[in-house]
Amino acid sequence: MSLAVEKSRIEATYTLIRPHVRLTPTVEVRGADLGLPGGTLVLKLESLQHAGSFKTRGAFANLLTRPVPPAGVVAASGGNHGVAVAYAAMRRGVRARIFVPTVCSPAKIAQIRGYNADLVVGGDLYADALAASEAWTAESGALPVHAYDQVETLLGQGTLGLEWNAQDPKLDTVVVAVGGGGLIGGVASWFAGTVKVVGVEPEEAPTLTEALQAGRPVDARAGGIAADSLAPRQVGHLMFPIAQKHVAQVVLVADDDIRHAQRVLWETLRVVAEPGAAAPLAALLSGRYHARPDERTGILICGGNTTAVNFD
Repeated sequence: MSLAVEKSRIEATYTLIRPHVRLTPTVEVRGADLGLPGGTLVLKLESLQHAGSFKTRGAFANLLTRPVPPAGVVAASGGNHGVAVAYAAMRRGVRARIFVPTVCSPAKIAQIRGYNADLVVGGDLYADALAASEAWTAESGALPVHAYDQVETLLGQGTLGLEWNAQDPKLDTVVVAVGGGGLIGGVASWFAGTVKVVGVEPEEAPTLTEALQAGRPVDARAGGIAADSLAPRQVGHLMFPIAQKHVAQVVLVADDDIRHAQRVLWETLRVVAEPGAAAPLAALLSGRYHARPDERTGILICGGNTTAVNFD
């Protein structure tokens, strides 16, 4: 594991950000309740976090550990990271400019504007927003807050693993969605082989899958239903060695599997999950990941920023 993302630093980061983030709940569910043959699922409802996703942890980790210049902060995002940085900046009383691509959902665009950030929408993909944000950083001197490929971001997301571990120390496995890899990199850094970590990606955005096959981060497809949260061109270079060491496997799920998982979460538990957040459950419901009958499997519902509730 990179020494930059070791457990002691995750613990220190949690102490720092804890007054600014919610301790999100877990709920234990019988697999049979969700149409599975058996087993026990433990859902971590990070969708109830401030600003609607886990990204708030990384945003506060950045704003509380790095000096913010008068120009404020800048971030590129498919959606949730921008929402989180805008929220954290508002709470800290600093300026924020957020760049998002046109695939960003209307719900997330409305949230960013609601947190008084300067929002710029342009380009088709996250990579386009990132390039625009880098140009603004060079022009303005604002502090860049990367969505996933930054130590402070990884440390912030690692606090989710710490918190979940304390809430349920008997977990055998945790199943986590993968976009740029900041979330799974942070969570895997915390568990560090003590709990099996399984990544889930959409078939249309297999960034970590293709990186592991190539032995390094490479450009991959960046589309599908979860393109606003799970579709960068590459996984982060900082998280990649963590994934090589501590992520047991990565599975791919189809868009229809994700939609089905969203419906099941709503109809069974009245839990609203955006597409990217439903991917971990989709892995089990579709049979892409088979849990043992005696396995205690953690399912991370990492965000709820969507306007779709009926899923009809």
